[in-house]
Amino acid sequence: MLARIQKNWKQGFIPTNNIQLHYVSQGEGPLMVMLHGFPEFWYSWRYQIPEFAQSYQVVAPDLRGYNDSEKPQEISAYAMTELVEDVKGIIEGFGNQKGILVGHDWGGAIAWHFAYAYPEMLEKLIIMNLPHPAEFSKGLKTPQQLLKSWYIFFFQLPFLPEWFLSGNDYSAIAAAFREMAIDQTAFTQKDIEAFKEAAAKRGALTAMINYYRCAFRDLLEVSNRNWGVLEIPTLMIWGEQDAALGKELTYGTKNYVKDLRVRYIPNCSHWVQQEQPELVNHYMREFLQETFA
Repeated sequence: MLARIQKNWKQGFIPTNNIQLHYVSQGEGPLMVMLHGFPEFWYSWRYQIPEFAQSYQVVAPDLRGYNDSEKPQEISAYAMTELVEDVKGIIEGFGNQKGILVGHDWGGAIAWHFAYAYPEMLEKLIIMNLPHPAEFSKGLKTPQQLLKSWYIFFFQLPFLPEWFLSGNDYSAIAAAFREMAIDQTAFTQKDIEAFKEAAAKRGALTAMINYYRCAFRDLLEVSNRNWGVLEIPTLMIWGEQDAALGKELTYGTKNYVKDLRVRYIPNCSHWVQQEQPELVNHYMREFLQETFA
């Protein structure tokens, strides 16, 4: 495995919601769960795990379908309700009733929905480069965001997306990181090979794409939902040069979160916690130390 587990890290499998999820963890103390996005796996948190393990028990799972986690075949297995229950099982499986939830991209989408489903299980919420579901739904009605989200519609096709992403030794996976990054030194060849290796595991690529196939079916429900106001203190970190998600998608978040902090990072892409890890870690630490009335 190219993504090496550091010797003082732990890894294992946790049963949750009738499947087994692989995870990497380090540290002791209050629980902090980190949820990665597409097309990643736990490795996208390699800069945050050791940083926050000094104060927390950090757990970074591979989401269902990714890397070494179990990979259900049915598209319906990747419904948001299932993904939320996976997280609930992780928190409970580590013997906690509450935790801090950190999510990027798809992990951020799951984190938003989890916060609405189980607010009593969260102390604080940290979201990176993924808008509130209601704001993303609104954004998809604009030509600007529709153009940026072309891949969502492409992923609805059978077989062709898998062929495209796996072709030429997963060159599209490599390009997603290298060409979207503003800092071209952010991803080493070792990093790229690690993401390619995870995507190449049997059944992983289809499972990863099935997130989009299933979510597409639920777009109307998300659009029509009456979203309330979250009471959970929330930090949103946003790389401003995100090629897939416009910064304007963040502006309406204040309508859905009572205690909200937003930190924009200029000259940074969608891969914010990997491209600007020191600044991301600083903003996270600052937020976690803040006391909310």
